[in-house]
Amino acid sequence: MIEQMGSSMLRFFDAYTVRARFIPAILAVAPALAALFLLVPWKELDLYVAVTTVAMLALLYALSDWARKQGQALEPGLYSEIGGKPSVTMMHRSDNTIDQASKDRYRAFLAAKIEKPEPSANDEQQNPAAANAFYELAGTWLRTHTRDAKKFPILFNENCAYGFRRNLLGAKWTALALNGIVVAICAAVLVYHGTLDIGSADAKRVLVVLIVAAAHALYFLLAVNRKSVIAAARTYARELILSCETLITPKKAATKPAKKAAASRSKAPQQPSP
Repeated sequence: MIEQMGSSMLRFFDAYTVRARFIPAILAVAPALAALFLLVPWKELDLYVAVTTVAMLALLYALSDWARKQGQALEPGLYSEIGGKPSVTMMHRSDNTIDQASKDRYRAFLAAKIEKPEPSANDEQQNPAAANAFYELAGTWLRTHTRDAKKFPILFNENCAYGFRRNLLGAKWTALALNGIVVAICAAVLVYHGTLDIGSADAKRVLVVLIVAAAHALYFLLAVNRKSVIAAARTYARELILSCETLITPKKAATKPAKKAAASRSKAPQQPSP
């Protein structure tokens, strides 16, 4: 029954939402969810499955939206810390993440697509704001034209990884505060019962919640940090820019057969007029 509910609920979320928003939100509130499912006597409440499913869908949507907003709130500070949005700064000639010859081709390609003149090396130095505006427009065009996860699987995976880490970092301190509240509730439950009988069902449930809370705290304190988000942001930006190759290549590939066909037609013997 639980597996059926889970699969039916996940149908309401696309792959990016599940990986970059839903999972960070669930991880953030994991101890609270463990306490909710293990310590609340759901059978005694006699709730209908349909009501529970609708409530869970609403909760999952709210949690996903919350995680997204928490992550987005971090971006200005992260970009300021590393000197700007990676998809913009990497296009500058001063950045060597991608070779200059490739970036020259990408600039020309993107300039034609957004119908704006590409900035020169002098423009980047004398008027960086205008150059950044061009690269921002170019990045927006790229993101719009690379949404096909099947055509750009690496880019999609890196985008999910960045969204996951960003949203998890945004929820970090709220998650740890909630963790502390859950531990305090578990301690209060144990104090209320007076003695800790490890063999009792209630004590086992509380112990599971405490183990989840301990693992949760260690993960957020040790693994969730700004450095990992910045690394993911740069990896995603690099793949976004390199997606120009896929967008440019089909045009070249389509041109070759057309030229071959034209050459074949020119070599073919002319049919006499009737």
